[in-house]
Amino acid sequence: MAVAFSAGADSTALLLAAQRRWPGQVIALHVNHGLQAAADEFQDQAQAICALHAIALRVERVQAAPAQGESPEDAARQARYTALARMADEVGAACVLLGQHADDQAETVLLALSRGAGLPGLAAMAERFERHGQVFGRPLLDVSSSALRAWLAGAGHPFVDDPSNADQRYTRNRIRALLMPAWEACFPGFRPMLARSAAHAAQAQRLLDELARIDLSHVGVPPAIMRLQSLSRDRQANVLRHWLRAEANVAASAAQLDELLDQIAACTTRGHGIRLKVAGGQVMREGGVLRFVAPI
Repeated sequence: MAVAFSAGADSTALLLAAQRRWPGQVIALHVNHGLQAAADEFQDQAQAICALHAIALRVERVQAAPAQGESPEDAARQARYTALARMADEVGAACVLLGQHADDQAETVLLALSRGAGLPGLAAMAERFERHGQVFGRPLLDVSSSALRAWLAGAGHPFVDDPSNADQRYTRNRIRALLMPAWEACFPGFRPMLARSAAHAAQAQRLLDELARIDLSHVGVPPAIMRLQSLSRDRQANVLRHWLRAEANVAASAAQLDELLDQIAACTTRGHGIRLKVAGGQVMREGGVLRFVAPI
């Protein structure tokens, strides 16, 4: 069993709980992003904690600088998951446990609401998922940050606080500093309620995915335009989202999808063309079907 270990409060609590549950069978995986001056201090703290508790530790340094147009948070997240999956594969770990907790889940729901997200965004963080061929788990989604810190303090376990978590240039940090206290003041104990809404959204999305697979078997791969036209507009949108995600791992914006549905509805003659930019590629008509053409 592997634990993603930053040496912060959440991952420290998770690592020590995992070690208590599976003594001698846990390995800590630490990713040094090198994005701030304290990065080496985090690594030193991780090494000290693991040495104190006789827990094996693997460390990998990554280059997490964002590409042009990419947010720093997304770049760091992608680099982190890639490194964690690689290290877990190297040590033969069947699963990597992550320290996200109930506060993180609530923040994710609020962030999704602020962006006008659909069901996948409102579903927030899954308890189990796969990425880069590795299974990841989040066993602390029902536990609050305050409960984790209280347990660490009561047991005298040290941890580090990442100073970047207080930087309100980042949207999630503003939600944590400003919105979360306001929600707590208006709706005490709101975290389980937001988690319940996320679970409802996840269930609804699973049903939509199941319907999309049924409809995709009807319209075919690639989707036949006439068969798409036999479905309601909502079912067309659902199956096209599913097809684009499965075909090219891309997501059309709401405006792009509406335009594509309008073009499909207007496609009543043999010579009618369909061409729409989606992500970095294009959805085009080819004979009687739609194809996604990726950029060269």
